[in-house]
Amino acid sequence: MSFPWAREYQPTNGLMKFLDEKLPLPRLVYGAIGAGYPVPRNLSYMWNFGVLAGFCLVLQIVTGVVLAMHYAPNALVAFGTTEHIMRDVNWGWLMRYAHANGASFFFIVVYLHIFRGFFYSSYKAPREMIWLLGVVIFLLMMATAFMGYVLPWGQMSFWGAKVITGLFSAIPVVGEPIQVWLLGGFAPDDAALNRFFSLHFLLPFVIAGVVILHIWALHIPGSSNPTGVEIKDESDTVPFHPYYTAKDGFGLGVFLIAYCVMVFFLPNYLGHPDNYIEANPLATPAHIVPEWYFWPFYAILRSFTVDFFFVPAKLMGVLAMFSAILMWFFLPWLDRSPVRSGHYRPLFRKFFWFGLIPTMAVLFYCGGAPAIEPYVMLSQLATAYYFLHFLVVLPLVSSFEKPEPLPFSITESVLGSDKPALSGE
Repeated sequence: MSFPWAREYQPTNGLMKFLDEKLPLPRLVYGAIGAGYPVPRNLSYMWNFGVLAGFCLVLQIVTGVVLAMHYAPNALVAFGTTEHIMRDVNWGWLMRYAHANGASFFFIVVYLHIFRGFFYSSYKAPREMIWLLGVVIFLLMMATAFMGYVLPWGQMSFWGAKVITGLFSAIPVVGEPIQVWLLGGFAPDDAALNRFFSLHFLLPFVIAGVVILHIWALHIPGSSNPTGVEIKDESDTVPFHPYYTAKDGFGLGVFLIAYCVMVFFLPNYLGHPDNYIEANPLATPAHIVPEWYFWPFYAILRSFTVDFFFVPAKLMGVLAMFSAILMWFFLPWLDRSPVRSGHYRPLFRKFFWFGLIPTMAVLFYCGGAPAIEPYVMLSQLATAYYFLHFLVVLPLVSSFEKPEPLPFSITESVLGSDKPALSGE
């Protein structure tokens, strides 16, 4: 979308004029995050999570590069080099704690970003491509995080790699060859560590490339907003800088306070104690569990316990686990409501707050719990509703729901319907 009222970039001195002519990077930045990029004037703090996710990505890349300088992807010494980083490398403990907890905070802000998108239907036209690229980013994040979790070569790292790669063996005919190809052998060892280390180092840069496409796609239709009403004229917008740079800066400050509290006072709280024991292929942990951000999908995987005709339960669990995310690609076409914002969709709002959110909470909890009753049964019920919500409830609600009246414009939603206020009198 082009905004005719957007401020044009005007270099103010000789150096900036030279750069604008030879390498127009300042013009690009000005148009992307400066006064040359108008955004809706009613964005709430729920729109901060994109910037926070970008900050987390940069943080993970910087700390990851430093850690890679001291890590050896060899099964005999990987655990030792991890301890070496913690004990002997200057500020190594800080780099590792910042990286490990940074992954958790990265997923926290991305999950909030996704569920904000669910509520405000950020996947609807004309922003389908933004949403699709976002789902690709999430899948790349999950792959990167899984490979990074294997690298410390603790007990949970080894057995997590064994279990997760073993899921591919459930695929008929090609499953076991894929598992062997992923690991470079029949069990996690040197080959697997080398592969996972290489990909864990590479994929964040791939994510950064997709993020650039994500932002590029965002700048074509412009940002969505809490009302779901499109921008009509200049009065509906404000420049990104200084209004939202200040707002994002405040959000970043709150984020950094929480992040620093975790890094300096609770650095191991989100980890598993078994991962401080060196990997032992002959000693299986009593309860194998992935990192917390995989728990809902791990719960979906474990909720299938009985074969269905000729389809093994393990295969159904694997298919359901991947489908739980791949289904998000089809949301722009599953939700046919002409109204975007959940604020103006009373029935959708009830199913979101009292259906989807409690379901995800149950899946998160059961994914980290042992595979015993009542957790298995709760996982099965939550899994059933999860798929029911997106495949049945959402299309039906969007077809039969009667939305509440929308404001005429973004300005009206901010200032009200008072005509003098709207006209600036």
